[in-house]
Formats: sequence, structure tokens, C-alpha cells
Amino acid sequence: MSLETPQIEQTSSTRTALAPQWKVILHNDDVTTFEFVIELLVTLFKKSPQEALKLTYEVHERGSALAAITSFERAELYVEQVFSLARGRGFPLVATLEQA
Repeated sequence: MSLETPQIEQTSSTRTALAPQWKVILHNDDVTTFEFVIELLVTLFKKSPQEALKLTYEVHERGSALAAITSFERAELYVEQVFSLARGRGFPLVATLEQA
């Protein structure tokens, strides 16, 4: 007579929750120049000149445009950088955050 110890199968399921993404939105105003917005999109948001031009027209025509989707910390930094760079050049350009 042999006694076998029953095998207990253990499973663990861990789920890694992804951090929510945030949208960085640029808003139109009547003062900020197209040249500045394009420059900002190319240098800060790493858009191609063609994409920057398209987004600049979208801001102008629709009132706002999506500049980036990223983590909250990066999105918050983008908003602060837009504010700082725009004010440094005398422009009232505004960027806001919105949960994606």
C-alpha cells in the first residue's frame, strides 16, 4: 500500500495595470503665430514639419488639436513647457490635459 501525497497545483495570476494615458491638447488663440506653433510641434513634440503644419491648421480651424498622448507626468511636463516657451516669446498659447 503506497500513500501518495496529493499534488496541489498553485496558480498565480498577476495583472499589471497600465497607467492611464493623457492627451495634450493645444488651443487656438488670435495672437500666437503659425510659425511658433509649428516650431513648438517640431522641437518639443518631435513632429515632422508636415505633421506640425497639419496640426497647426487643425488648431486654427477647429479651435484645438491633439499634440500627444502620453503618461500623466509627461503630459503635465508638456503643458508646463508649452506655457513657459509661449510666454517667453510673448504668446498666450495654451495646452491642456485630458484623460485619453
